Amino acid sequence: MRDAYHEELDSIGDDLVEMARLVGSAIGRATTAILDSDLKLAETVIAADQKVDDLQHDLEARAIALLARQQPVATDLRIVVTSLRMSADLERSGDLAQHVAKLARLRFPDRAVPQDLHATILEMGQLAQRLMAKAAEVIVTKDVDLAMQLEQDDDEMDLLHRTLFQHLIDERWKHGIETAVDVTLLGRYYERFADHAVSVAKRVVYLVTGEHADELTHTPSPVEGA
Repeated sequence: MRDAYHEELDSIGDDLVEMARLVGSAIGRATTAILDSDLKLAETVIAADQKVDDLQHDLEARAIALLARQQPVATDLRIVVTSLRMSADLERSGDLAQHVAKLARLRFPDRAVPQDLHATILEMGQLAQRLMAKAAEVIVTKDVDLAMQLEQDDDEMDLLHRTLFQHLIDERWKHGIETAVDVTLLGRYYERFADHAVSVAKRVVYLVTGEHADELTHTPSPVEGA
């Protein structure tokens, strides 16, 4: 009975990894779709999000069943509850990738991203994909040090987002209001996607250590240390 229980816990972990890999692939393909105005690719990203949703729903059902049947405590309880929260982060990441693809579809056959911003959006998309790939690795390895690195990596996304915003407020902006809105939304989608990848990694830190990542990085002041 306990073997079956732990196999179910392992299965939940496998589903989280699969979700992370799916949404990482989705953001990469959505980026290509938005930059190339590729309607067919955008449609595949939009349709594929259903698989992420199905995985989350199945994971939630199994996690709740485990809570009801086994009434786990200590580490096992942390695994189940944290897995539920990670699945929500990953599902939302999939939605954000879908939003990028839907914008590509909305503007087709035109391009939503001006040529002079292609490099920045491409870099944001590639970085988002790398962050999620690292989050998937953290789920598998339970590597706390690697998990803590993601927040530092996310600083690069924040910098790219600020760079994008600087283009938008530049008086030389010549692409009109509609494009400005599109680019603003895209920047937000990528920034939030990266935030969810960081959130997943932080939840793994809590899963492994029982402490929140922010607590582990907090250095006490002289007063606190007194």
